[in-house]
Amino acid sequence: MMLFISETNANPVKEDRYFFEKQGRAIWEVPTEKKVVAITFDDGPSEKYTPQILDVLKKYDAKATFFVVGSRLIDQPDIVKRQVKAGHELANHTYDHPNFRGLTEVEIRDEIRKTKKAIFDLTGYYPVLFRPPGGFYNNTIISTANNEGYTVVMWSWHQDTYDWKQPGVNKIVRKVVKNVKNGDIILMHDYGGNRRQTVEALKQIIPALEKKGYRFITVSELIKMHPNYRYLERIGKINS
Repeated sequence: MMLFISETNANPVKEDRYFFEKQGRAIWEVPTEKKVVAITFDDGPSEKYTPQILDVLKKYDAKATFFVVGSRLIDQPDIVKRQVKAGHELANHTYDHPNFRGLTEVEIRDEIRKTKKAIFDLTGYYPVLFRPPGGFYNNTIISTANNEGYTVVMWSWHQDTYDWKQPGVNKIVRKVVKNVKNGDIILMHDYGGNRRQTVEALKQIIPALEKKGYRFITVSELIKMHPNYRYLERIGKINS
């Protein structure tokens, strides 16, 4: 488990983003002087588009974090094994990608646990990061994920590419490159319809950010760079 242990005892009244960040229970980005970013892909794996994304990442020796859906994961074991072998990170994005609004704690926990098992069965290790479907969160969702051993990972507000809307390759590229900051967590998708724009945009985003001096690392690697929290790892690779 990765936890952020705050060095302050700030207790905001409002349970918003900053409330959870200060408590070390969720993260949107990491303030760091190092020129690093973490690209994340939600909703996969996709039989068609995830391999194309992996090809692009391999070309530039870039690492990424894939927030996978358990029910899709079990149908693509070869892709999953390729992701892990290439050094990418797999994270939990529920089993059926339900709308969490209105779900009970038990139902949320079941979604998380089923995907945890699916990832372990294919890879031999447990994920330590969780992202709720659609980015919807509240205290129940975050507490349930935390209690299951997860750090909740969202994304930088200025790095939501909205690629699922298919706004055009140039628009996706411009959104990322123009707004990039150290420690950003970039949101993209490798499943859910035509993801050709995502693949083509990635081919431009990586070299453009490399020219700016950026490296591409996993979210777990990024978390270790957080200046105000210490990194604790409780769960690692089971078969090491």
